[in-house]
Amino acid sequence: MTLSTDQNLDPGKLSANGRRMLAVREEVLAEWIKRLRQTVKEAERLAQPILIDTFPSLYDNLAEAISAGYPRATANEGNTIASEHGSERARLTNYNAYSVISEYQQLRWTIFDVLKLNGVELDDDEVFVINTSIDGSIRESVNAFALAQAALRHRFIAALTHDLRNPLSNAHVYAQLIERTIDPVKTKEFAGKILDSLKQMDEMIQELLDSAAFQGGERLRLQLEEFDLQEVVKEVCDQLTAKHGPRFQFMGDTAKVWWDRAAIRRATENMVGNAVKYSTPDTPIRLNIALVDERTMLSVHNEGEPIPPDQMESIFHLFIRAEAAKEGNKEGWGIGLPYVRSVAESHGGSVTVDSEAARGTTFIMDMPRDARPFQDAPILGENWRVEAAQSARS
Repeated sequence: MTLSTDQNLDPGKLSANGRRMLAVREEVLAEWIKRLRQTVKEAERLAQPILIDTFPSLYDNLAEAISAGYPRATANEGNTIASEHGSERARLTNYNAYSVISEYQQLRWTIFDVLKLNGVELDDDEVFVINTSIDGSIRESVNAFALAQAALRHRFIAALTHDLRNPLSNAHVYAQLIERTIDPVKTKEFAGKILDSLKQMDEMIQELLDSAAFQGGERLRLQLEEFDLQEVVKEVCDQLTAKHGPRFQFMGDTAKVWWDRAAIRRATENMVGNAVKYSTPDTPIRLNIALVDERTMLSVHNEGEPIPPDQMESIFHLFIRAEAAKEGNKEGWGIGLPYVRSVAESHGGSVTVDSEAARGTTFIMDMPRDARPFQDAPILGENWRVEAAQSARS
């Protein structure tokens, strides 16, 4: 099994060099992490599950992309993995754009070096695909990173002005009342109100100045606990099997995680419900748990009509989805998916979608196995995603 974004279960579909790439995946990633910590200052002490992020999936996508006949032209084609990586770097690290570019460059040369060391000879076409894939991933990641940084700055300013507006307005009103009264008792009362408002403003500004990381948007209030993710997935499968029949296939071993159990169950139900709604009737719906470098990937795959590329982002936004329904597109595209993203980001992770007619559609929640260190990291709202989608189309 690969960790590719389409959750390909049959390495036999890959070329000989594609299979050789998979065989040395751990060696490549270990060497890449070593080089990255040595060359990129921001990565030096970054926690392992945050550092590795979505790179195992990118690597396996590369193995698919160099395989002639496999329905993937480049590693970043038909999926959001690079843009999600860029947004995570903005939300969860002190990276800059140069750091994001550097880690992809390090990956490029690490792949070539380790493959050569293991006697894997790539032809010109395979080298071209790898270079094109990494260059495309750099563009998408840096674009998402820049938009996320701008969104966080915008939210900081918006929060500051919005939160200060009420006490400032109150102080202004009471100052005007003082001008209009000659009653000393009322004057003292109004002056006290002004002082209260000023004190409130001072406390708010101090809190903002003392905050090391600004909350980038509304987030879930998580109740983190340790549980076996496999049990939750099986509960959801059993529940839906009773309603839709034996279409659900679960793969994966025990996975102990520190997550919000209720939120994860609801997010899983939403992903599976989405798969039921948009899959070809009577085709299997596959759920999988994969563990890699202190991260846990929960995926749901279905066969059926693919998500159009220009809708891959909009399916996560309620407003845009409502507009699409008005225009006659499939009503209910992505019901519950905005919640899935909220759950993933609140746990310090992300949700990725991979969709193409020949590969089917796969949604993947990819999060640190232990979310406790990351539950206060900022998440991004909807506006920057819309801007990212618009920028990608322009």
